[in-house]
Amino acid sequence: MVSCVNSDDFELPKSEIPKDFLEENLTSISAVKGNYNFSTNEIYTFQDSGILMEGYVISNDEGGNFYKKLVLQDRPANPTAGIQILIDDASLFNTYDFGRKVYVKLDGLSLWFNNGVLQLGKQNRGDVIAIPQALIDQNLIRTTETANIEPINIDIEDFNENYKNLYIRLNNVQFNRNLVRDDHRFSFSSDIIDRFDGERQLESCISGATTNLSTSTFSNFSSLLLPQFSGSIEGVLTRNFYNDYYILVINTPEALNFSETDRCDPIFLNCGKNTTPGLEVLFEESFETITTLRMLETRGWSNLNVSGGSEIFRPGTLGGNRHLRISAYNVQENPLETWLITPSISLDNSEDEVLSFDIRASFDNATILRVYITNAFTGNPLTTEWTLVDAEIPMGPSNQAGINFKRSNIDVSCLEGNLQVAFRYLGSGTEKTTTYDVDNVRVTGN
Repeated sequence: MVSCVNSDDFELPKSEIPKDFLEENLTSISAVKGNYNFSTNEIYTFQDSGILMEGYVISNDEGGNFYKKLVLQDRPANPTAGIQILIDDASLFNTYDFGRKVYVKLDGLSLWFNNGVLQLGKQNRGDVIAIPQALIDQNLIRTTETANIEPINIDIEDFNENYKNLYIRLNNVQFNRNLVRDDHRFSFSSDIIDRFDGERQLESCISGATTNLSTSTFSNFSSLLLPQFSGSIEGVLTRNFYNDYYILVINTPEALNFSETDRCDPIFLNCGKNTTPGLEVLFEESFETITTLRMLETRGWSNLNVSGGSEIFRPGTLGGNRHLRISAYNVQENPLETWLITPSISLDNSEDEVLSFDIRASFDNATILRVYITNAFTGNPLTTEWTLVDAEIPMGPSNQAGINFKRSNIDVSCLEGNLQVAFRYLGSGTEKTTTYDVDNVRVTGN
């Protein structure tokens, strides 16, 4: 083969657009989105308007994390509106690179609300599908301008509708501790629990709020391991496939700048490193004979909803194994805070005590279970001084029931008196609904 180009560093053809034509026929992303009627949810089709919409590309499909779609925002800095355009092309980065200013001819395109965001494409009966390759040049005009996109600096707790489909930066964040342990460090999206997308919980060191980083299992960086420390991350804010909660989607791993050498984890109980169970069982509950809430209560357990609702831990069974289960799924409580607290366990006549328990996660969309201990329970979990333990909270599949329990062994030998263990669930019926099963709670000593 012979080429007349000496290198692969070449320019794409430039688009020449009459300036007066644009000034007379130009509209904004915000104005385009305003055509959609959320009360009827009817697809809106642009016809015979001669109108063009301008925007700047903030997505990049080179890494495989965006597929057959462009995400545009209205300005390179301080944007106010963003939108997705469905395009039947898996290599858009070659023409519509990050920061590229483009014009969209709206005539013949349709607007609908799908997966929690507004999208433009071609109407096909009751759906809106991607613009066919043969029609891309008729609907999209690539300009010669490439802008420097300045991300919006916000905190996770500030997420709202105004930031959807915009390019943002989160500062002082880290991945959940249970995702980056030395004995099992998760990848972006290639672990056994991942099917189409991998969701990894990010935590704000500023507010403690959490969100999920979503990465396609088809991306070319899906098998990279998550960074263990803290830093900043840039990406497009959007909604998950079922429009349950906000997620962040990055273009490439270079969007992460986790250069800090430490983390902002809370202070955990630190009695030592002894995790070998003792010979004497001081307390044990397998829940095998617990079939009602009344039976749990008669054994001295406290099972309390402190957020004003009624949902609590409940006896469950899977594969013949009994346990206690909690979930915010299909529960109209926001927030849902429930505490499961053991009976009092005496440590006065033993030493080298070890606490152990099993936890399983299912339909996982956030890590929302924590384990605490105290030797001064007041009878009210909100007035008790608790100490957080470094429990291994598993990450389960996002779309099905979990299979395996994860066991934690915690050295509690530095405590004295009467110990009580608490499992605190803090979910939300609207966004954070992970199901947890708790089993085989035990304290041993010598």
